[in-house]
Amino acid sequence: MMNIRDTHADKCSSSHQWYPQLHGICLKENKMNYSPGCGAHNCGLSATCGHGKEMLKIAFFSGVCLGIMDFKNPKLSASRSYCLGLKFWQGHIQTGQPKISGTFLCVSQKSQKDSTFKKPTAYPQNVDLPPILPKKKKKPYPIPFKKIQQAARNDKKLAQMGIEKPLEPPKNGLLVPDLVPVAYEVLDAWKVLIRGLAQLLHVIPVHGCSECSEIHVAQSGHRIKDCRGQSSVKRQGLHTWVKGSINDVLIPIESYHLYDPFGRRIKHETRFSYDRIPAVVELCIQAGVDLPEYPSRRRTKPIRMIGKKVIDRGGLVEEPAPFHHSSDSSSLLMDIDTHEAFKRYPPPPLSDIPRIAQETVDAYEVVRWGVRKLMRKYSVKACGYCSEVHVGPWGHNAKLCGEFKHQWRDGKHGWQDATVEEVIPPNYVYHLRDPKGPPLRNALKRFYGKAPAVVEVCLQAGAKVPDKYKPMMRLDIVIPDSEESRLVA
Repeated sequence: MMNIRDTHADKCSSSHQWYPQLHGICLKENKMNYSPGCGAHNCGLSATCGHGKEMLKIAFFSGVCLGIMDFKNPKLSASRSYCLGLKFWQGHIQTGQPKISGTFLCVSQKSQKDSTFKKPTAYPQNVDLPPILPKKKKKPYPIPFKKIQQAARNDKKLAQMGIEKPLEPPKNGLLVPDLVPVAYEVLDAWKVLIRGLAQLLHVIPVHGCSECSEIHVAQSGHRIKDCRGQSSVKRQGLHTWVKGSINDVLIPIESYHLYDPFGRRIKHETRFSYDRIPAVVELCIQAGVDLPEYPSRRRTKPIRMIGKKVIDRGGLVEEPAPFHHSSDSSSLLMDIDTHEAFKRYPPPPLSDIPRIAQETVDAYEVVRWGVRKLMRKYSVKACGYCSEVHVGPWGHNAKLCGEFKHQWRDGKHGWQDATVEEVIPPNYVYHLRDPKGPPLRNALKRFYGKAPAVVEVCLQAGAKVPDKYKPMMRLDIVIPDSEESRLVA
């Protein structure tokens, strides 16, 4: 392609200059007049507006011309940024002189999207709660089964050809540096969540059913007949209420702590040699949090796999000796566990209750956000039949499952990918609009909304409800009287 600028400099006098850029746009006129800048060589073209102000000089040579073909009055917004768009076009220009043909450069301005602007999330007016899964059936796979099969076929083909399986952190045993601060943030929020709930339960009463897992946050239990306990038929579905604890609000999901997640598997005979800690804490440890009480192996070289077989894990390293707990370490371990948290923290002053409630619900949201972000990279397995959770690339071999058809599996768990709700169960409870009002009645149960137990406790203590929980709480539904409920469609 011929260099237009060099050729123009050779053929034109020194009085002509090169103007490849746009000097300005006139916003008062929709038309622009074009006139050749150099009559001898037709090497320049001036574009002027109706006010006589020169806007653009364009150079062309040998039928190649750079020019603006169309001009429209742009409607620009002061809140947006704009970028210059260029486009080549074949055509001609009528300038009062003989018609000029060639290739022209069309200039346009387009608004540039702001990457920092986020559209607010629109939540529906009312939503139904997730359905209760039957116990005589395996849980659905969070990942479609066809995708799991296709990934297994691809790994098998690579293994048959003797090609190593491509692994990226943390699948190859290395840490993800960007997720280490997230793990520390989740652990700090987990401590705040436990401390806040333990203090709020001194003020907000919680009742739990002694026959099933139902709880109710109110001065007394409700009268809705939805008990699923063993003797619920004799009680016509009514609950047997007793005083609840923090473990009823924040269900403790524990996991085995592993020094090396890619090392030896836990066997049924060696299960007592491993500590059981909250699954959230174990996930944070494997994501980069260093706790002296629970050490973890940090690899510097990635592991290598062919198919499902690990061909190089860097050797098997003996686990360090058990940590001797001191007074300081015991206090740290108690901060990350809900055991006897109600006794450790005294009742808060009445003036601090709204602040503690808001800090608690914010910490709950941070924990769920961080766990969801960590689980996108780090493997967490859950049993498809019971509530057992294991943090690591493979599940353990402890025969502790006692749910549906456990005899056929010899008590082994049916491992599959876990979800956030299995690591941090929301434990939905009925939302009470008036904590000091009458108990909830069975005839009006379809008008009542629900919310996670942690959110309901913080709400009654004076915290602000997150917007994403309002649709399931059904705040815009007017609860009728018992006689009026029969007339509602």
